[in-house]
Amino acid sequence: MSHDQTHDKLIRMANQIATFFMSQPEEVRVEGVATHINKFWEPRMRRQFFEHLDRGGEGLLPLVIEASVLIRRPEDKVGPASGVGQGAAENDLAAGGR
Repeated sequence: MSHDQTHDKLIRMANQIATFFMSQPEEVRVEGVATHINKFWEPRMRRQFFEHLDRGGEGLLPLVIEASVLIRRPEDKVGPASGVGQGAAENDLAAGGR
């Protein structure tokens, strides 16, 4: 699946969740959307969601955008060869560095 198709699918899925919660009482809509995404979307999906949102969130329903402040943003992963973060010195030593 291409990058564009993946983003289109995530947008569609997020909007479907929002559409469902539009039938719920107003006071639970935002939290309902965020809770569903936090529970059922793996970090990779949420990372792609936030990448799209950070670029303007085109195509997302207003309820999804409102709920985004409650959705957990996955931590950026830093690879062991990058030389930053906990254990970087050990990785450098294991790789023959000083």
